Amino acid sequence: MNWPKAQDLKALVTGASRGIGKAIADAFLEAGYRVLTPSREELELSSVESVRAYIASSNHTDIDILVNNAGENPIREIELLPYETFERVLRVNLGAPFLMIQAVLPHMRQRRWGRIVNISSCYSKVSRPGRSAYSASKSGLNSLTRTAALEGARDNILVNAVCPGFAETSLTHQNNTPEQLRALCGQIPLGRLVSPGEIAKFVLFLAGSDNTYITGQTINIDGGFLCQ
Repeated sequence: MNWPKAQDLKALVTGASRGIGKAIADAFLEAGYRVLTPSREELELSSVESVRAYIASSNHTDIDILVNNAGENPIREIELLPYETFERVLRVNLGAPFLMIQAVLPHMRQRRWGRIVNISSCYSKVSRPGRSAYSASKSGLNSLTRTAALEGARDNILVNAVCPGFAETSLTHQNNTPEQLRALCGQIPLGRLVSPGEIAKFVLFLAGSDNTYITGQTINIDGGFLCQ
């Protein structure tokens, strides 16, 4: 089968202003893809209306590759976490990816080719105190990934989730003290944080024509952290 080339494909990456999302968008651009990286003003993921309006606009109905990267991770123990915050995290981290997938599937089915990569987390499989909303949303994202993979398979739409471990991003530094970061590195068999660029290279493979058979997977990129 003749697979489409990078220059013939349009990718959409959410949360691409920094960190992992920016690295993914940069990797796609360097590989020759056309890339959409909506700002929060263009696409407010906590708003159902905003998501639907963005994807329905004339420039965004022909997405071949979707990377659901944007997410929120407030750190609060369950007793101190307002339900409104919990609900918002579910909307951003799980509801918005559902709506985005729902919106891009018709074009992918018509073309009989598509790639969807959801950026999940090692905290979808394990957790820590204060991560109830984040872990719940990312666990749900893993389940959504599997169902979308089953439903997309007949039209050669491959859907996977990448579960990063502790990444070298501003969010990781924001949520951990230097002492905690050193302790985290001590828990990782490879002894260091993963770089956004390493994650981006893997996402680029999963989302490209070189991936012809991997679908429905939640793949750890964590330096061996979850092997323990």
